[in-house]
Amino acid sequence: MKRTFRFYKTKEQKWYVDLPEWTKSVVDLEMVEGADTMLDKVAGNSDECYLEMSDELIEGADQMKLVKDRTNCKLGGGDYIMETYKGNVFNHKLWLCSVTEVVFGDLPEVIYVDYPRILDHKY
Repeated sequence: MKRTFRFYKTKEQKWYVDLPEWTKSVVDLEMVEGADTMLDKVAGNSDECYLEMSDELIEGADQMKLVKDRTNCKLGGGDYIMETYKGNVFNHKLWLCSVTEVVFGDLPEVIYVDYPRILDHKY
């Protein structure tokens, strides 16, 4: 599965993924535990950014590698490490919640991350 995701930051400085098909609480879509600070880096001074993410190879993309599977724990999801950002050493740890399992159909061992240029993207 390969998909471009929009992430946005609220006035309360909380990051969320924009999943129009999500029917449960928006609270489930908050990016926390390192995912928020990774998005701060990607977005720079902006309050939104887009990431192309895939569980299949994207040539030249950065990778988030699963280091701990938490699917059998209360919160679910998994701990990942993003070793590079735009090809530079980053070694950033983050947790992706169980929404990741819904989006990808499972918890990927590797999530490929690329940074598309979005000029006029509408949902």
